[in-house]
Amino acid sequence: MRIAITSQNFKTITGHAGQTRRFIVYEANDAKEIHEVERIDLPKELTMHEYRGGEHPLFSLNLQAIVTQSAGQGFIQRVEQHGIKVLVTSESDPAVAIALVITGQPLPAADEREHVHACTCKL
Repeated sequence: MRIAITSQNFKTITGHAGQTRRFIVYEANDAKEIHEVERIDLPKELTMHEYRGGEHPLFSLNLQAIVTQSAGQGFIQRVEQHGIKVLVTSESDPAVAIALVITGQPLPAADEREHVHACTCKL
């Protein structure tokens, strides 16, 4: 299983997934061992909010999920069209979130007021 975490500082899970430029990619094997496999640092024009090209680079990573602290409906719809589940949480520690996801446990719920603007991302 491959999971990306939105992390503008490469330390904690951050919000506003559509404007996130930095992602930490983790992989978990069948024994549920977790390894960080990659750090993505996209230029601003490749944030999901700005990108209008063909296949976005995130879609080629073979991800099953993206964990974030907030995401607009445009972001969620766009990545879910590529088979990637968006998991929104109040958890800020990537290690804790990844461990919960791979063991099938629920993530702590996010504050629904966290992402209040209407995302204008075009699908």
